[in-house]
Amino acid sequence: MEIINGLHNLREEHRGCVLTIGNFDGVHLGHQALLDQLAERAKKWNVPSALMTFEPQPREFFAGSQLPARLTRFREKVHLLRRTALDRLICLPFNKKTAAMPAAWFADDLMHRLLGVRHVAIGDDFRFGKGREGDFELLAAAGRQHGYDVSSLPTMMQGDQRISSTLIRQLLGEGAFEAAADLLGHEYFIMGRVVYGRQLGRQLDAPTANVRLQRYRAALEGVYAVVVEGVGDRVRHGVANIGIRPTVDGKEPLLEVHLFDFSGNIYGQLIKVTFKSKLRDEQRFESIDALKAQIDTDIHSAEDWFQAQ
Repeated sequence: MEIINGLHNLREEHRGCVLTIGNFDGVHLGHQALLDQLAERAKKWNVPSALMTFEPQPREFFAGSQLPARLTRFREKVHLLRRTALDRLICLPFNKKTAAMPAAWFADDLMHRLLGVRHVAIGDDFRFGKGREGDFELLAAAGRQHGYDVSSLPTMMQGDQRISSTLIRQLLGEGAFEAAADLLGHEYFIMGRVVYGRQLGRQLDAPTANVRLQRYRAALEGVYAVVVEGVGDRVRHGVANIGIRPTVDGKEPLLEVHLFDFSGNIYGQLIKVTFKSKLRDEQRFESIDALKAQIDTDIHSAEDWFQAQ
């Protein structure tokens, strides 16, 4: 899968594709089925299949401090998209300039002149351009003028249930990991590089591998039994806290993972943390000693959960 970051990296050889546009947050089974359909269209016209997405997601740009929860950051999205038949990922920055883009420029110049699309598949509620002035009908009209087709994405169902990122976020928030995995097509995970923290875990006799979530709000908050890949040559068990750590006056969201029976240096390593079971919500404790006692309880609870499996 080729990744194109920004319009300035589009080349003449990138003209010609079948395209879909969206957040594809979680790359769930519905998304995967749509990408399979896109790949079939691409084979028909002998052109690459492409997905256009934005970073940050448009709703994150407009939300300010009230960020919506996100299932996958860009690194995780790429990891999942590489498992599909997608040929090309086009990631555009969403900023003031993008938000002010005229709808006609999007439909005429971007779709036709720069990308040379043969077919565009979008949701029938898709909006684009300054003030959300562009819609399905405007894009379809531009397609008729420039010679590309526009179709609406079908709703993907599992049984009588619509597969959606919103529903998956809800299930994760409820701790329903198996039900969420059934819709995702994989267990829920977060990936990131281990960074230096405040070394508080060592003071609490529970050293942690810390992964910054940057400004993104994760779909989970609380304490979980987890499995971790990327540390040595085997999968390891652990317990993780994801949140702002109110007891120690944390400011930014952080994923902290305590690995069982491990004491090595893994700073800078890329790890994958898969969430297996929720143990409790994040909470503020009256003292560091109380927090330390709870961490010990959390470790034993996670160990008990793994032993019961």
